[in-house]
Amino acid sequence: MSPLPGAELVRTPVQLYRYLLRCCKLLPTAPMQRHYRHAVRQGFNSHADEDDPERIWQIIRRAIVDADWILEKYSKK
Repeated sequence: MSPLPGAELVRTPVQLYRYLLRCCKLLPTAPMQRHYRHAVRQGFNSHADEDDPERIWQIIRRAIVDADWILEKYSKK
C-alpha cells in the first residue's frame, strides 16, 4: 500500500521529491515534519549527479517504500 495516491505515477527524481514532501505533511508533529523534509532535501542533493537510469529507478522505488514505512510507523501511535 502506498502512503499517498499517485505513488505509482512517480517516474522522475523531481516527481519523487515533490511526492516525498507531500508525505512529510502527513506526519503528526511539526518537528518531525521538519526533520524528514530536511532528510528528503539531503537525499535529493546527494543523488543529484546520478545518471544511471536503473539506479535512479532503484532509488525511487526504495524511497517510496521507506516513506510508506515511516508513515505507517507514526500512524500507529
